[in-house]
Amino acid sequence: MKVLIVDDEQAMLLVMRRLLEKIDGIEIVGSFRTAEDALALARRETVDLAFVDIMIAGDNGLELARLMRAAQGTMEIVFVTSHSDFAYESFDVYPLDYMVKPISAKRLEQTITRAVARKAAYRTRVEPLAVKEDNEPIVKVIGLGGLEVSSTTVGRVKWRASKSLELLAYLLVHRERSVAQSRIIEDLFPDRTLKSAKDYLNTAMYQLRSALHQHGLKVEIVYANEQYRLRFEQFDADFIAFERYVAGLESIDSSNIEAALEWEARYAGDLFDNKHYIWAAAEQARLAEIYSQFAKQLIRWFLACRQSAQAIRIARKLLDRNELDEAAHALMLQIYAQMNDKWSIHKHYERISELYREELNMPVSDKLEQLYAQLL
Repeated sequence: MKVLIVDDEQAMLLVMRRLLEKIDGIEIVGSFRTAEDALALARRETVDLAFVDIMIAGDNGLELARLMRAAQGTMEIVFVTSHSDFAYESFDVYPLDYMVKPISAKRLEQTITRAVARKAAYRTRVEPLAVKEDNEPIVKVIGLGGLEVSSTTVGRVKWRASKSLELLAYLLVHRERSVAQSRIIEDLFPDRTLKSAKDYLNTAMYQLRSALHQHGLKVEIVYANEQYRLRFEQFDADFIAFERYVAGLESIDSSNIEAALEWEARYAGDLFDNKHYIWAAAEQARLAEIYSQFAKQLIRWFLACRQSAQAIRIARKLLDRNELDEAAHALMLQIYAQMNDKWSIHKHYERISELYREELNMPVSDKLEQLYAQLL
């Protein structure tokens, strides 16, 4: 077990080191008197257990613990202090233990035993899930039409707070691009002070890491130069996969129409539809336009193949999503024409005219009017 010690008293560092060196299986990877040095190590090396003095001269031990947890979600924290009146249950970094100085060898061994047992239990729960024989991603993210995260082995991810789920969505939208901490704070915590926002971000990051670790994911959130980046090789996010599929689709033909229909059906709604994330508005609009163009491509193929029933289903879905989509209305008129249903052509055109008059206070375009006359 790799252990880190942080205390501003040199004598305490020496005492802790001597006590820990007598315990089998302990590897001390660092002992520091400042939060800055401890955090730097935590961001570059694996640490299983950290003993952190709450009252570090010039630094805040609680804040250090939050930052280290943001860097390594499975790191266990033991707070060490000279004061016995702290209520460790209230700390939002969820420490493994709370020790009051002076620390006896017996008390330290009890804490180490607890940490080893926690690590063993975690390994038993997680490691069988970490690699699947078919190399499929472990965590599935449904973002089209809502937001749900689950795995085939454990089931739905349980979130301690909604912000940790929102943080995952935010990082997934940015794919593997690094995002500045300041930008995340601005987008996710706009109404909080800078210090409060940083505290909430660190807590949300820790809760996110913890939730993902329960589903077999190792630390996949990289922090460097005050930027975060999510590595998502083990994620299967439907909105990312959808965009990749459409981008790689050169044309629709009989050989790929079934796959194309499956992807069209997977677009059950806009990105994170029921979450009202303001920061996601631009991405929602971009993906919606990708779907719209893909759906119209499908409709045109079905029209060419004279498969009106398939075409009309997708056209109705398009118009349910955007009733002012003129191109979708034009396609609907062409479908009715192919069905030789002049009554529906006329009624649909009347509906368009009324809609444009009520919503836009303008008549239909000349192009749509000419199409209507031509089809009749």
